[in-house]
Amino acid sequence: MTEKKKVEAEIVEEEQEEVQEEVTDSAEEQEETTEAATEEEEQTSVETLSQELEETRTKMLRIAADAENFKKRMERDKAKLLKYAGENILRELLTSVDNLDRALEQGAVEGGDPAQKLEALLAGVELTKKGLHTMLERFEVTPLDALGQPFNPDEMDALTMEASEEIPANHVVTEFAKGYTFKDRVLRHAQVVVSSGPAEKKEE
Repeated sequence: MTEKKKVEAEIVEEEQEEVQEEVTDSAEEQEETTEAATEEEEQTSVETLSQELEETRTKMLRIAADAENFKKRMERDKAKLLKYAGENILRELLTSVDNLDRALEQGAVEGGDPAQKLEALLAGVELTKKGLHTMLERFEVTPLDALGQPFNPDEMDALTMEASEEIPANHVVTEFAKGYTFKDRVLRHAQVVVSSGPAEKKEE
């Protein structure tokens, strides 16, 4: 190999080495850039997740606070309803009390015809009774039909038994106190006397 070719070969070899170094440097730079980008993305992802977690925690605390406030408000409303549960019934009763007062005032007036005073008193009592029954119906309180009916221990209390020619055995002969239902349940049992059947059958 001539000296000239030898020199040219060395130059080419040096150029190839420089190119190889540049390629290696470029690859290393690219790898470093990729690693930096990956780290930055991971850091951003962690920050985003932390922010979302904090927002979710704040929302949960707000929901819990709202639920607690709602619970307290419901308890206050419930206590208020229980405290004044009978308000409507008592307000309705006041009208009957007024009617009864007026009836008694008419009966207590001095002088006048005693028969008229008695008639006024009875009219006032009748008006009061009618008002009370109307009020009871409004609140779904209805009387039980017991007289002449078969004895029903779920609705009636038997005070005693007596013989009866007209009323069959185990049927109600007399009603001392009327029973009432409130909506679908018995409010008060009827106080009744129950027939034991004809006296002859009882003696036998």
